[in-house]
Amino acid sequence: MLKQIEGSRAVAEAVALCRPEIICAYPITPQTHIVEGLGEMVKAGELTHCEFINVESEFSALSVAIGSSAAGARTYTATSSQGLLFMAEAVYNAAGLGLPIVMTIGNRAIGAPINIWNDHSDSMSMRDAGWIQLFAETNQEALDLHIQAFKLAEELSCPVMVCMDGFILTHAYDRVDMPDQRQVDAFLPPFEPRQVLDEPERHARVHRHQLVDAVAEDKAAIQH
Repeated sequence: MLKQIEGSRAVAEAVALCRPEIICAYPITPQTHIVEGLGEMVKAGELTHCEFINVESEFSALSVAIGSSAAGARTYTATSSQGLLFMAEAVYNAAGLGLPIVMTIGNRAIGAPINIWNDHSDSMSMRDAGWIQLFAETNQEALDLHIQAFKLAEELSCPVMVCMDGFILTHAYDRVDMPDQRQVDAFLPPFEPRQVLDEPERHARVHRHQLVDAVAEDKAAIQH
């Protein structure tokens, strides 16, 4: 369906079509409109089976994303500029754990002392952090890349950043062709994580016993 909408709204609707189960967010210009749009959809009941979690910082946002993805939930977050730098420790952790998190970067300059305008220095600072980075030239590409990002992340068990120019794309109104839910469902199957923290009950008891034994061994070693 053709729509004339803001780039951030197009991304929000594309992410919603991917049926995320956890969205964790902290506002930072210029990505804020994306998570605001998703929050409105969750509150209105338009995006079901999804929990929107407000956190106190960008580091917390990605930390929550790591926990939810590791527990087996399709997970999304977004940030920009200094927010991505604040996440740095968790960015490497997400990649090292092989978690299929999708994160939008509304590209914005890293401040010196402050700059809100478009620049790729934020994404480039995390170039070697182990995430796939996809860069959109248009709002149509930004929309499409988010749907592809979830499939890539889950097929490869690797986190993906979708990078779009702050203001130039995030705040620009443009015509986009939005797929419907049936089309996205045909392309993106339900999330089947390769690894989860919550083991099936038949294994849980064994792991609990192993943990108790390990703690007992550690205590014995300390005492000796």
